[in-house]
Amino acid sequence: MNVTTSQAGRHGHPGLLQRVLQSLDAVPYALLALPLRLAVATVFWNSAMTKLANWDTALALFSDEYKLPLLPPDLAAHLAVSIELSTPVLLVLGLFTRPAALILLGMTSVIEVFVYPQAWPTHIQWAAMLLVLLCRGAGSWSVDHWLRQRFLPRLAG
Repeated sequence: MNVTTSQAGRHGHPGLLQRVLQSLDAVPYALLALPLRLAVATVFWNSAMTKLANWDTALALFSDEYKLPLLPPDLAAHLAVSIELSTPVLLVLGLFTRPAALILLGMTSVIEVFVYPQAWPTHIQWAAMLLVLLCRGAGSWSVDHWLRQRFLPRLAG
């Protein structure tokens, strides 16, 4: 076996690798943002549905297990469910995505610090998705994008 054949076997086809990387780089952000929006929305929506399915149990959890500082348990429960019902809808629509992501990032931080600190592997996944949405927005397949296209040019002009 000569050196050229050995190097090609070890390194594969540089042209193929370059084409694969270029193809991956060309994936539109909108295609990446959509599953992020849906995944995070599902997590929090399901949490709201669980609380609403048995409100007495939810209140008991906030009283006995969660014990958030500064907030009475019933207020914390109502606030949590309100956030968990509204922000997923906003994320799915791609409407006010950055504020919704910021609110959920704050909620995730509270859950991590005060409620379930041992669940950091899950919370860091939520936080990573939310940080992408906070920093990059909903993408072009969103109401946010449509609103920017429709109204921001007028404001600039």
